[in-house]
Amino acid sequence: MKKLAVFASGTGTNFVAIAKACASGVIKAEVAVMVCDKPGAAVIDRAREMGIETFVFSPKDYTGKSAYEAEIVKLLDAKEIDLVCLAGYMRIVGETLLNAYEGKIINIHPSLLPSFKGAHAVEDAVAYGVKVYGITIHWVNADLDGGKIIAQRAFPYEGSDPAEVHRLGQVIEHQLYIETINKILNQ
Repeated sequence: MKKLAVFASGTGTNFVAIAKACASGVIKAEVAVMVCDKPGAAVIDRAREMGIETFVFSPKDYTGKSAYEAEIVKLLDAKEIDLVCLAGYMRIVGETLLNAYEGKIINIHPSLLPSFKGAHAVEDAVAYGVKVYGITIHWVNADLDGGKIIAQRAFPYEGSDPAEVHRLGQVIEHQLYIETINKILNQ
């Protein structure tokens, strides 16, 4: 069976969607570990409630990104991870992890890339007056939200409330991420 590592920093709604899809057989894989860079994040309790191993760390406890990423790589290697899924992981992946898992890391982003990269994509799109929003899943490389696009899905919204855009997008995120993981694992 294929093994996934899911990285998250917040509430973990995409993590839960992926883990439930694995548990029910919709995704023919298991979430072997959830990695979180924010001790106290809600995703940690969600993972533990689902019986999924967690690796929680605080970046400030390390000498730098390469130090904590080296520890993560050891864990992923020990778990024989086939695919790393970033699901609200609010940290830029560095050289250590990219080199070890090149071509095996995907990310979900709340815009139609290449437009509106970065952590404030929805807010930037609302400020710009966008009428069609979307979700992108892409391969992770050294460029911020710059890897090759795997899948995208658009949705209309003509209001000006970023929270509503996030809410509408989240429904699509969960479906699209599961479909995309399946597509990658079945190649």
